[in-house]
Amino acid sequence: MRSVSVFGATGSIGESTFDILMRQGGPDAYRVVALTGGRNVARLAAQARALKAEVAVIADDTLLPELKAALAGSGIAAAAGQNALLEAADRPADWIMSGIVGAAGLAPGFRALSHGGTLALANKESLVTAGPLLMAEARAHGARILPVDSEHSAVFQALVGEEMEAVEEITITASGGAFRDWPLDRLAHATVAEASTHPNWAMGQRITIDSASMFNKALELIETHEFFGIDPGRIGVLVHPESLVHALVGFRDGGVIGHLGAPDMRHAIGYALNWPERMHLPVNRLKLAEIGQLTFAAPDPARYPALRLAREVMAAGGLTGAVFNAAKEVALDAFIGGGIAFTAMANVVEEVLSRLSAAGTLGKAAQSLDMVLETDREARRVAVEMIETMQRT
Repeated sequence: MRSVSVFGATGSIGESTFDILMRQGGPDAYRVVALTGGRNVARLAAQARALKAEVAVIADDTLLPELKAALAGSGIAAAAGQNALLEAADRPADWIMSGIVGAAGLAPGFRALSHGGTLALANKESLVTAGPLLMAEARAHGARILPVDSEHSAVFQALVGEEMEAVEEITITASGGAFRDWPLDRLAHATVAEASTHPNWAMGQRITIDSASMFNKALELIETHEFFGIDPGRIGVLVHPESLVHALVGFRDGGVIGHLGAPDMRHAIGYALNWPERMHLPVNRLKLAEIGQLTFAAPDPARYPALRLAREVMAAGGLTGAVFNAAKEVALDAFIGGGIAFTAMANVVEEVLSRLSAAGTLGKAAQSLDMVLETDREARRVAVEMIETMQRT
């Protein structure tokens, strides 16, 4: 029986993964090793009971008594905190979903690779902050990384049977988010509620806001470069409001292979879970005659400065990605908390990159995960100080 673990089980990716596991037989088809969640004890316990997991881990230490009570009599071990999360990653599993959002998912993903299984990577920050290290770790242990972001899954699928040497360009698509049609002068006044509504996808709040700012797509640009090893100059972005074409791969003979599908993360998750086979998945089928047309446009640089910053990060290399992601996460927290304007997020990230790049050390290759995490902490400190200064003036 195949063994699986799901990190970030109570988030949007985790919920979709749970849905597919249950539809494909649940505990009768899979031995579920570990499930982890952030603070939603009730949901984590319900998932653990349904899948008969060996251990359930809640990130917040203070919620351990509540989790133990929710699992009483089930035989499922309960644990909490960062160390417990890493211990869960140390438990061997054939297939691991890395669905924790943000830099918090980096260390568990590294730990999980050490067993030589398959890491289904939905945590894009792992490649953004430590791409070369993560890929080297996978090679060292004979592990496999399969992309779960819809765009990168689409590219991966378009490349089946192809050689990277024949690829001229990879284009990933973006819906444009909640504000793609807003006047530019209105963006500074956008509210958290307005930014938290996605026109096509059902996702968590943070990634939905990142879609509105295009920081999500900025991270995916870097992720494309790191995962597929393609030159940044050959990676493009198109605004595609329908969100039905997820990526396009152009080849040297002039041909282009595109991946189309409904905006449903269960496709990419199910593909990674069942790879190399294709199994039936509960996603809507496209009816192109009813859709009628597909539209595309180049992204507006003034509306989406995050894309420019991502290209600067790729050009600089080294630890710059760790700074970019950390500053973005702090800026996003500040926006959600009402501390800064929507448009100020990009300003914060750019200034943090500028300040830390001045030292001249960011372009150096990361030698260890600890080095990446230390850079992450320093970038967060600088970003917090900057935001506090902004709020006082």
